[in-house]
Amino acid sequence: MPHLSTDDGVKLYYEEAGSGTPVVFVHEFAGDSRSWEPQMRYFARRYRAIAFNARGYPPSDVPEDGRYSQNRARDDIRSVLDALRIEKAHIVGLSMGGFATLHFGLEYPSRAISLVVAGCGYGAEPQKRRLFFEETQKAAELIAREGMAEASKIYGAGPTRVQLQNKDPRGYGEFMAQLAEHSTEGSARTMHGVQARRPSLWDLEEGMRALGVPTLIMSGDEDDPCLEPGIMMKRMIPAAALVLLPNSGHAINLEEPDLFNRFCDDFFHQVESGRWQRRDPRSQTGSILGVR
Repeated sequence: MPHLSTDDGVKLYYEEAGSGTPVVFVHEFAGDSRSWEPQMRYFARRYRAIAFNARGYPPSDVPEDGRYSQNRARDDIRSVLDALRIEKAHIVGLSMGGFATLHFGLEYPSRAISLVVAGCGYGAEPQKRRLFFEETQKAAELIAREGMAEASKIYGAGPTRVQLQNKDPRGYGEFMAQLAEHSTEGSARTMHGVQARRPSLWDLEEGMRALGVPTLIMSGDEDDPCLEPGIMMKRMIPAAALVLLPNSGHAINLEEPDLFNRFCDDFFHQVESGRWQRRDPRSQTGSILGVR
């Protein structure tokens, strides 16, 4: 199994296929590198497609407490690029991976050709921070107490997961089976250290306003916790576009792989051809009709 080492000595499992411009996929809390199989198969035809397991997700290492954080998740993307001798890449992240992708773009903009920030925003709204913290603590306690085999049955059946279950029962069954295999220790530590303690997107406004990396924000229109944050990111990031996939929940790359892939593919093409534009300031005057 191929592994690479991070700058703090943690070994991360990764897979890659294809050749060309690199695309790095960063998974969500309930996923792992296998979650990106529909994207790996599609993009490996024309790109160097790479997916890796975050720390805490075997066959990656499951390090001790204190080595899980939003900054660590961000820097692990950099470690993937460094270990594979990649100067810069398209970075695609979903949910937990979407947060890491955004933070990577803010901290290391010169290493990103573009950013796809998908399903990003859970618990980010200021008025929902306390509720999110409470729920993440309960989720971590559930995982530690019951183990992932049991906790996955609850976590994987949430209000933004039923869309995948209804659309693709076979795919949902595969998703649930993979989730049940996750490390109990690694998942609990990730929930405590990364999910619960990440900063609100509203704390990142200044950085987002200065972000010049082409950014595609994607969400499902039934992924309620991500709708307002998605709009907020669109308004803050000058080079951002927003896509909402219809009748879709959280795992949009699995629910609607064809739509997800095509939006990303078109986005990459526009960026690589120099056709991706920043938002015209004239569209942000605050006027409704433009008549003053």
